[in-house]
Amino acid sequence: MPQRVAAGTRYEVFRTTDCPARDVVDHVTSKWGIWVLFALRGNELRFYELRDSIQGISEKMLAQTLRALVEDGPVRREVEPTTPPQVTYGLTEFGEDLGEPLTDLFDRITQRLPSRAEQ
Repeated sequence: MPQRVAAGTRYEVFRTTDCPARDVVDHVTSKWGIWVLFALRGNELRFYELRDSIQGISEKMLAQTLRALVEDGPVRREVEPTTPPQVTYGLTEFGEDLGEPLTDLFDRITQRLPSRAEQ
């Protein structure tokens, strides 16, 4: 999980291409990253439950997206030591914090779109 920076300290996201914050933004706002965060809001899901809840995502893309989001810190991965192992994904506190403005953005977009009946 990324370490918190001291108050007043900011990453140089616009001045350097190797800024760690840039990677997190890229992963969170990727085509599938945002949908994984939405699906996990208030839910703990296993891999196949998560895949089934996100229409159009392949297993390969879900695995890559989860790997990046777990490494960055917004998603946690818990493994139950059973046979076969049960793996559950959920949001960390960081992921919950990121989910709030993303949900607000989604709500703003959907409120502005014309209803399907109007199209």
